Amino acid sequence: MVEPPGPNAKEIIKVDNEYLATSTKTAPIVVESAKGALVKDVDGNTFIDFASGVAVLNVGHCHPKVVKAVQDQAAKVMHFAGTDYYYQVQSDLVKRLCDLAPGDHAKKVFLSNSGTESVEAAMKLARWRSAERKQFIAFIGAFHGRTMGSLSLTASKRVQRERYFPMVAGVTHIPYAYCYRCPYKLEYPSCDLWCAKILKEIYFETITPPHEVAALFLEPIQGEGGYIVPPKGWTSTITKIVRDQGILVVDDEVQAGIGRTGKMWGIEHFDVVPDVICTAKSLGSGIPIGATIFRRELDFGVQGAHSNTYGGNCVACASALATLDVVEEERLPERAEKVGALLRKRMEEMMRDHEVIGDVRGLGLMQAMEFVRDRRTKEPAKHLRDDVAFLLFKRGIVAIGCGRSGLRLIPPLVISEEHLNTGLDILEGCIKDAAKAMK
Repeated sequence: MVEPPGPNAKEIIKVDNEYLATSTKTAPIVVESAKGALVKDVDGNTFIDFASGVAVLNVGHCHPKVVKAVQDQAAKVMHFAGTDYYYQVQSDLVKRLCDLAPGDHAKKVFLSNSGTESVEAAMKLARWRSAERKQFIAFIGAFHGRTMGSLSLTASKRVQRERYFPMVAGVTHIPYAYCYRCPYKLEYPSCDLWCAKILKEIYFETITPPHEVAALFLEPIQGEGGYIVPPKGWTSTITKIVRDQGILVVDDEVQAGIGRTGKMWGIEHFDVVPDVICTAKSLGSGIPIGATIFRRELDFGVQGAHSNTYGGNCVACASALATLDVVEEERLPERAEKVGALLRKRMEEMMRDHEVIGDVRGLGLMQAMEFVRDRRTKEPAKHLRDDVAFLLFKRGIVAIGCGRSGLRLIPPLVISEEHLNTGLDILEGCIKDAAKAMK
């Protein structure tokens, strides 16, 4: 093994640094090939992937069925503007998505290229429905994308928003159900879900007229904000509050969807049927695609009210259909639940043995641990998290942070138990070494 980044990687990184716009690079890993849960870099090093291309590769890297579907489609038709014309692979995909989405109601789909575009489409659908309803409700800690509309809903990190004012007006942000760091300094369940009920009792009575609100946007599990799982009853309570006021519920499944949490959709853990679902990331297994699935009666109904060029691209649709086939045939949601239980057990053991781990949380194979300097004060240990992530990279694990001091553990749903346990052994060693250095 060459200590990463090796000489070949350094040459490529040098070119990127000179010519590629600054974005969100997290580790100097220069990939050459990948298969399943393993990644090889340009210097011959092999990494175990605990990041899944940032929640994209639920079926693993280069799944043969997905690769074949992409190759076959690319050899026939690569693009034919699905918003203007017709082709079967697009029709098959949108019908499949409507069948898979929660709820017995009739549905339609708008196809796009990414998660942020799927959210933008949901915003436009919600506003199109009513001339009076133009406002939105979102949550502190939310990440819905970086284009100007979705960015107005995003409230995860300051750097994502600073210098971009003004954004889309009319968004009210309220605290999410982050029990480990309750902004109201309350405790569940004695709090009686105040972080949900405050919307009706305070916000609707003071600054957010409910009859002017088009939609509530929520992630079933907050992703970029820290992999935060709301407590029992919160999701159903807050969705009932908004629905009593005629407000739509938009479920952002861009990270949680397509089997990662142990169910096809994260919202299915909470017994809520949303009006709109936004999905992307793992839907295409690496080929860019996004989808907004919505109640049929919400359709624009007017040509030109919304459209795009690449949404429903032939190759992307073929990749998505093959991905859904793999998810169902290999029973990956069930596997995420089973392997996720093993992951969680190891995480809880680490938390018991290492004081720097303040919390572990998640569902299925959407898990995270949060690092703290002191368990009593819960002071975030961002530098420690970053040190752990750096050591992981040096020792052959791909991992990425979330929240202020969280580390995501999101391997492909096809990861073997052997690779999972090997990666977790390495993780524990990194935590020990980084904690010692911190002292």
